[in-house]
Amino acid sequence: MKKFLTNIAKLFFGKRNSGSLSRIYVLAFDIFIVIMALIFVPLVGYYPHYSKAVLSFFFQSVSSVLVFFIIGFLTTGSYKGLVRYTGFKDIEMISKTTVWVFIGLGICKYLINNIKGLKFLDRFFPNYLTLFLTCIVALVFLVIARLIIRRIYNEYLRPQPNKINVVIYGAGDAGPITQSALYQDTSTQYNVVSFVDDSLSKIGKSINGVRIRKPEMVLNKDFIQKYHVDMIILAMPSLSIDKRNEIVNNIIDLGVTVKAVPHVDSWINGNQLNFNQIQDIKIEDLLERDPIVLGKENVKHELEGKVVMVTGAAGSIGSEICRQVLQHNPKCLVMFDQAESPMYDLQFELNNEEPYKHIAVPKEFVVGNVKDINKMNEVFEKYQPQIIYHAAAYKHVPLMESFPYEAVFVNVLGTKIVADLAIKTGVEKFVMISTDKAVNPTNVMGATKRIAEIYTQSRNSQTKFVTTRFGNVLGSNGSVIPLFKKQLAHGGPLTVTDRNIIRYFMTIPEACSLVLEAGAIGEDDDIFVFDMGKPVKIYDLASKMIKLSHVPDVQIEITGLRPGEKLYEELLATKENTIPTEHPKIMRAKVREYTEEEVNEEIGKLLEILPTCNDFEIVKQMKKIVPEFKSNNSVYQILDK
Repeated sequence: MKKFLTNIAKLFFGKRNSGSLSRIYVLAFDIFIVIMALIFVPLVGYYPHYSKAVLSFFFQSVSSVLVFFIIGFLTTGSYKGLVRYTGFKDIEMISKTTVWVFIGLGICKYLINNIKGLKFLDRFFPNYLTLFLTCIVALVFLVIARLIIRRIYNEYLRPQPNKINVVIYGAGDAGPITQSALYQDTSTQYNVVSFVDDSLSKIGKSINGVRIRKPEMVLNKDFIQKYHVDMIILAMPSLSIDKRNEIVNNIIDLGVTVKAVPHVDSWINGNQLNFNQIQDIKIEDLLERDPIVLGKENVKHELEGKVVMVTGAAGSIGSEICRQVLQHNPKCLVMFDQAESPMYDLQFELNNEEPYKHIAVPKEFVVGNVKDINKMNEVFEKYQPQIIYHAAAYKHVPLMESFPYEAVFVNVLGTKIVADLAIKTGVEKFVMISTDKAVNPTNVMGATKRIAEIYTQSRNSQTKFVTTRFGNVLGSNGSVIPLFKKQLAHGGPLTVTDRNIIRYFMTIPEACSLVLEAGAIGEDDDIFVFDMGKPVKIYDLASKMIKLSHVPDVQIEITGLRPGEKLYEELLATKENTIPTEHPKIMRAKVREYTEEEVNEEIGKLLEILPTCNDFEIVKQMKKIVPEFKSNNSVYQILDK
């Protein structure tokens, strides 16, 4: 029997590698299966009381069933699917065909019984019970036949690449769907050796012949080596981030590839999961936290119907702020940046890609520099912004340590120009994007951001100035993870400045949503600090990236702290230095207050020194403005003595 079905499959599939099943063959095969069902029903239903006359009458009465099935196949096109990929949708199509056949025959039977002129046709239509049983048997035969041929193709006819042995972590709804997706992939042969689940009620049972085991039985080197496991897939899309990270941290030392099924409700509710949707676990996934839930009413009330301007709009933070601002129906969004190519990319995205291209908000893209007062004057006069998010800044610590002139020019003077114009033109609110490096700064970049904070907080005006501080942002330009990825691509080593260095991390969307929320609830002179979660040891981060990458023999090289770099960043996020707000993830910082007069005088002196390009004199005046600025691992340490 198996050999017979194999030969049928070969006939349908043609050459071994052609993989194409002729539609006419499938239609003929489906008709053949229906005939088999029609033969099966009387043999079972009338046994042992059937005779030649009984069978002859039965086959005459069910001849209409065959005709209607042929019409049904041709109408619904159920024969057009590739049998080797038979799945839920194909079975659903065959079921619909059978239902329509039953309904059509039932209607005809009713008409024949109730219209005198059609009574002679009654002998060609079975009674309702026989009709129902015949359709059910035909449906079962059609589905089973397809599944058998699919299994034969996958096991005997499909090209056999190297096997990849897989463990699926999760025996809930997503587990068997993931298994099916693996078996559907034609480029690789996957062999699921075990399911893993924490539920005691599932342990010892099986899914499609594959046993479900406890995590401790599988997630160990003995099991991995015994069954030659190459990959572990997390098929628990609803798992909390903390629990998922705990599981992955236990797995990555086993030396296997780790993947995860995304949180997509649609395929659990019936749509087929595609293998390409199963994603590699990335280091960013392990740094995420359970998402911060923010109400949008505050932000909507703040931005709706307003002209919003974002400086530094093409950067990592600025561009995400633009995306989120568009969701709140501003009157106009003005995007300002000096970086030509990133600005072009942002323009293309927001004008041509989903979901932004359908948002009916005027979008203005302006190329210019915040330290160019003439250009800034033109922009403010033309667009009259009401809300400003000031994200334009130089942010790289080692570079700015070498170029204090540029750091002050952009981060201090640029901020001053934008802030002064905001006051002059009656801007309602000015939200400045700052950094944790402004807290007790040890480098030029952090000090310039602190001076910018001091300047904006000291203004006496109708414009409300709000400052937001946060740490490192996952995936932002110049952050450590993209650097490590580049180093891994070149075979290493991964460079870490100090074995004990730690940093706080936050996702770009999370950081920007907090910026918008803080800006909405902020009053004049507020400095907001965000809950950044637990700090991450950069050395451990590098180690995990190496394990996840499976790049062989990659080393971690300790290079020493860079100029101006700290071992740890401070956010002032303590009860002594912060005041809680209505949102548990946002706190108000308590900082020293400056008068407008003293700030104008000291920053005026700094800007007078600036044209000299004398780095030491520039930094010396910065230290006078920010007494807590103590240089670390820098040539400017001499100024602290």
